[in-house]
Amino acid sequence: MSYHKITIVGNLGRDPEMRYTPGGQAVTNFNVASNRQYTGSNGEKIKETVWFRISAWGRQAEICNQYLKTGSQVMIEGRMTPDKASGGPRVWTRQDGTPSASYEVTAERVVFLGGRGGGGGGGGDMGGGEYGGLPSEPDGMMGGSEDEIPF
Repeated sequence: MSYHKITIVGNLGRDPEMRYTPGGQAVTNFNVASNRQYTGSNGEKIKETVWFRISAWGRQAEICNQYLKTGSQVMIEGRMTPDKASGGPRVWTRQDGTPSASYEVTAERVVFLGGRGGGGGGGGDMGGGEYGGLPSEPDGMMGGSEDEIPF
């Protein structure tokens, strides 16, 4: 048996976007920036930001779309969703021609932490247990158009 889980704490980079699959299932996508600050060997403070593209499904998707907004602080527990072609992050080309990649995560649990954007008052937990488990996404429904810039 194999198993993996990722936990991310960060802030939304823009408002969530919700749509429905042809079968009527809600899916909400949003981007979360996770920051780390450390001191380099030369004593200089270094700030590192990693962006994650999050997909929430079902009732959890509807609640994320309703209460989250740009700047909202959240904790996401979920699983990495590899690119079908590479098995790693989704690689794409920006409009200026430079390469980039996005780390895609399917949310299993979303916790509103409050923070800069308010995020619905803080402390709200939208785990699979509270709303009944979340179904897995259908094939091909993860990231929208291949030309879409993820953040």
